[in-house]
Amino acid sequence: MDESASPDTTANAGEDINLLADEDFRLRFRAFLHAHYPLDMRQDYLRPFRRMNGAETRAWMSLVHQHGWRAPEWPREYGGLGLSFRKQRIYNEEMERIGVARMIDNGVTQLGPTLMKYGSAAQKQQYLPRILACDDYWAQGYSEPNAGSDLASLKTRADRQGDHFVVNGQKIWTTLAMEATHCYALVRTGNYDKKQKGISFLLIDLTLPGVDIRPIRHIAGEEELCEVFFSDVKVPTENLVGPLDDGWTVAKALLGHERIWLASPNLAIKAMMLAQQLVVETGSSDDQGVMDRLGQLLADLHDYRQWYEAICQRVEADEEVGAEASALKVYITELTQRITEFSVDIGDELGAITGPVEAGSTTTDLYWQLAMSRPGTIYAGCNEVQRDILAKSVLGLTP
Repeated sequence: MDESASPDTTANAGEDINLLADEDFRLRFRAFLHAHYPLDMRQDYLRPFRRMNGAETRAWMSLVHQHGWRAPEWPREYGGLGLSFRKQRIYNEEMERIGVARMIDNGVTQLGPTLMKYGSAAQKQQYLPRILACDDYWAQGYSEPNAGSDLASLKTRADRQGDHFVVNGQKIWTTLAMEATHCYALVRTGNYDKKQKGISFLLIDLTLPGVDIRPIRHIAGEEELCEVFFSDVKVPTENLVGPLDDGWTVAKALLGHERIWLASPNLAIKAMMLAQQLVVETGSSDDQGVMDRLGQLLADLHDYRQWYEAICQRVEADEEVGAEASALKVYITELTQRITEFSVDIGDELGAITGPVEAGSTTTDLYWQLAMSRPGTIYAGCNEVQRDILAKSVLGLTP
């Protein structure tokens, strides 16, 4: 990555870049991305959903930090850009436009805002600068073998013994834990009739004795997910965030606009670009059935983009979105899957091959893009849970 920068591509120290006109902001950030984001890490027809690993994320975000573009949603008092929602959208649009690979940056998107709201002064002072500088890389320790969608049933225990907690248990589906330095975890610290009570939010150094991390190879053939085992891991009591036994409140707090970004149509757009290219490369444009199906997908994507735009405009106006965020997540993840299935179908035998294939002049991997679209309906609250939320909040139904 090029370490040099011109003044026109840098968010200068002390500058309130939020005061720039939207177009000036867009052009400056676009110039930074063009100057510094590596060509070989961009999303393309081979990897339309490309995601950085932990090392790539830390290297790229460290460079972003050096040039003043880190943490667009964080308040300036904590070292962020303090951008309005409108400028955060522009920031994300420009990354999507150039094909910046997706990143797991839990420190900035989740833990940082949590510490700002619930952390002690000492925790903010210790962890926030290290998150910004990418000195620490954080994993999320929530799901367990029998506590995924029903997270409140978690069993991992943290028993207090003097000035530390002793943690025992197991987490699963912990993304990039093998590259993380720390994780923030929900642990059981008390037993109450209501299972959400007695859960605490704990910061854990993954280099501590007793931590065992085992990667899991997923259906796309990559090792992004992990099992994390804790065996008598001693964690200082000052690593507790928020009140003891009330970590559920900490964890479920709505932090920033993360639900809106997760519902971005970008992945579906990337999938559609590949699908349209395949129609040309396979000579399928003369097949009325193929074109009818493509037309329906294009119409659905168009409608979703209009809906998403309307929701974003409401957020910009400080209006509450509420349960509609669940509807966005359900629709776009399932639409992305439908588009990838269409590409596999028109690819014919190419869709049954794992690894890169040549579709005319286009190099792609149809199985990979199909497999990588599957987790979308599971992560960030599976679609079944989102439908339950909609049933209760919108339709007034009860279980």
